[in-house]
Amino acid sequence: MPRHPWPKHLRAPTGCAFWALAIPASSENQEAAREFITWATSQEYIELVGETQGWTSVPPGTRESTYANEQYTEAAPFADFVLKAIQDADPTDSTLEPNPYVGVQFVGIPEFQSIGTQVGQTIAAALTGDTTVEQALESAQRATERTMQRAGYIER
Repeated sequence: MPRHPWPKHLRAPTGCAFWALAIPASSENQEAAREFITWATSQEYIELVGETQGWTSVPPGTRESTYANEQYTEAAPFADFVLKAIQDADPTDSTLEPNPYVGVQFVGIPEFQSIGTQVGQTIAAALTGDTTVEQALESAQRATERTMQRAGYIER
């Protein structure tokens, strides 16, 4: 499938939502979790959701075979876009400017979870009216820059 014809000064979208499942090493129910993940990502589950909840309720990006299913592609006008976005996403080169990390929506640095928590809290404050959107964005930016500086990714 051809890549998107994006102008050189722009990047193909890599922020397409996706989901991932993992089993913590500390889990006492690893086998049950493995069985659930196998079922929840199976073609059987996709068919069950499509047939009982509607094909647009199928979690996009779960299985490549979903995009070969005519029932799904006919019902989901976004199917081609999502598939192309997944195929074009390059976690080793995901931003316009060079960056010190590898990743698309997940950035493979130890500070990523902390940054996500900080940004999420400021967005929640804006959504509940405790702050303005502009204040939340500025706060999230400052917190992220501070964390990145402390970790040595960017200079102060």
